[in-house]
Amino acid sequence: MRIATWNVNGLRARLDYVMHWLEARQPDLVGLQELKLEDEQFPHALFQAAGYHAATYGQKAWNGVAVLSKKPVEITQRGLPGEDELGSRLITAQSGDLSFTTIYLPNGKSIEHDDYPKKLAWLDSLAAHFQAQHEADKPTVLCGDFNICPAPIDSWNEDLLGGRIFHTEAERDRFQALLDWGFEDAFRKLYPDEQKFSWWDYRGGAFHRKQGLRIDLILATEPAMSRISEVTVDRDYRKKVDGLTASDHAPVMAELG
Repeated sequence: MRIATWNVNGLRARLDYVMHWLEARQPDLVGLQELKLEDEQFPHALFQAAGYHAATYGQKAWNGVAVLSKKPVEITQRGLPGEDELGSRLITAQSGDLSFTTIYLPNGKSIEHDDYPKKLAWLDSLAAHFQAQHEADKPTVLCGDFNICPAPIDSWNEDLLGGRIFHTEAERDRFQALLDWGFEDAFRKLYPDEQKFSWWDYRGGAFHRKQGLRIDLILATEPAMSRISEVTVDRDYRKKVDGLTASDHAPVMAELG
């Protein structure tokens, strides 16, 4: 079983690109973020023709998350309880014995911005939600755009960016709370010393200069992690493909036995 997470940075702008990726990679279960469209605007028929069911929690112009699946799933949660103000950012599906949640964590903008404490509060609510509604001894995946570099190795320049947004102790402490509950960072578990990025700014040739961040993550509880044999950042789909423009994020995929 192949699962994946991908911030598509606007589904309308990236629809043909996403369809190209689905055809090439054939994932079984996908979490999409930053749809930037409402549920009624989601092109279900197109995905059905490609062999995918889609469940959405959309929002006009901003945010929006979805789960694509080859087999029907049961949607058990839309939205993070108590955090409606920050929009459509969480959806959970039950696929067989696997609970699969994808999130689009608030960006926070900068540590001086009013959105930064809201980001931290959202993370607190996320941890509380899993403590209350999920069990760490069950196969569970939490994936998405976390807008956090979990550790210095996950940033292209921690010396320059340490203490700034995505790189603060407060963000990392809250990320650690998710690990303390029972999640493991699947990529880092398999590759403890490898530096890989999943996001690169469109500006300044950041992708080609290897100036990226690893902020798109797949977290798994031990019963799910024990089934994961590989985690990859699909860098080929951060490049133009057949003249189609990529998102600034690459898909991240995991293979589950």
